[in-house]
Amino acid sequence: MTIKISEVMTTEVETISASQTAREAASFMLRADAGSIPVCDGDKVVGMITDRDIAVRGVAEGRGPDTPVSELMSDGIICAREDDDIHDVARRMGEEQVRRLPVLDAQDRLCGIVSLGDLSREARGDAAQQALEGVSAPGGSHQQ
Repeated sequence: MTIKISEVMTTEVETISASQTAREAASFMLRADAGSIPVCDGDKVVGMITDRDIAVRGVAEGRGPDTPVSELMSDGIICAREDDDIHDVARRMGEEQVRRLPVLDAQDRLCGIVSLGDLSREARGDAAQQALEGVSAPGGSHQQ
């Protein structure tokens, strides 16, 4: 039986705009207990910003808390489609070594986000295991 990613994704997703500050992004992450947030222009995803982007990239480059998200975010992000198979998404997460993927609808609008936690709630749990093995492997760019 095929399980679509739309059946396990989180649909209530807070976003941030590229013009908002690193401080605002970090405040969101603290409140939501999340390590990343989609960066959107309206309902279109233009990037992701992670706690790692802020702490490692930002601090390493001497950027302050008022730095615009656009200067720290990762662009060229990997997304899932709401009708993608859960195992295909898990494989992609593992290959790309990412813990969360924005989910887009047929019009390329953000409609959700899928995390390792969402995958782990899938009945058999093998999708989460597949993604976790890839995410945990040494190496990779860790951009999202």
